[in-house]
Amino acid sequence: MAAQAPLTRVHLVRHGEVFNPEKVLYGRLPGYGLSETGHRQAKVTAEFLAGLDVAAVVASPLDRAQQTAAPIAAAHGLPVEVDPRLIESRNAFEGKPFEAGPAVLRYPHLWRLLANPFRPSWGEPYTEIAERMLAAAAEWRDAHPGRHVVLVSHQLPVWTARRALEGLHLWHRPDRRQCGLASVTTAVYRGRELVGIEYAEPNGPTANVPGSVGA
Repeated sequence: MAAQAPLTRVHLVRHGEVFNPEKVLYGRLPGYGLSETGHRQAKVTAEFLAGLDVAAVVASPLDRAQQTAAPIAAAHGLPVEVDPRLIESRNAFEGKPFEAGPAVLRYPHLWRLLANPFRPSWGEPYTEIAERMLAAAAEWRDAHPGRHVVLVSHQLPVWTARRALEGLHLWHRPDRRQCGLASVTTAVYRGRELVGIEYAEPNGPTANVPGSVGA
């Protein structure tokens, strides 16, 4: 029976470029929407997904994810639904002009945050990110068997979910994430069984452009 089940695809989309002239790590801070380039990227990704049988478009509650989801939903005549489980990860460096890394060494009072990079000690544990992302993916997958579902989230949650699906350890080097701006990471299921993972960059490779890591 499982072999006869239809394929269901859950597309994990990273939001587009954010307007961030101060170059701060914005994390979950309000008010950070897409730049002009980000809006263009969202439209390109919407065109990439336009020919699919999309049953639902769901996004993180943050502005940049909502704005990325809007043209995708519009292309299918759907509303943008909200799932808080898709939100960006918690991060102790939120609002600062740097992330966990060498720059922190200039601030001794922050060194304690680097104690355990495998958890990580500066933010939401990778295990918790994976749990909430996979729970959201499973729920939306089960709600629309045999169709496509688009979940718009953020770089670290998408990449952590992918590593969990692939059975890899969750800690990693941030500069080696394969998760470009407005990219599409797709989990392919037959019934509830994962049968493949696909990845596409409709806007070309943008994973490691300045200011994009951790966004």
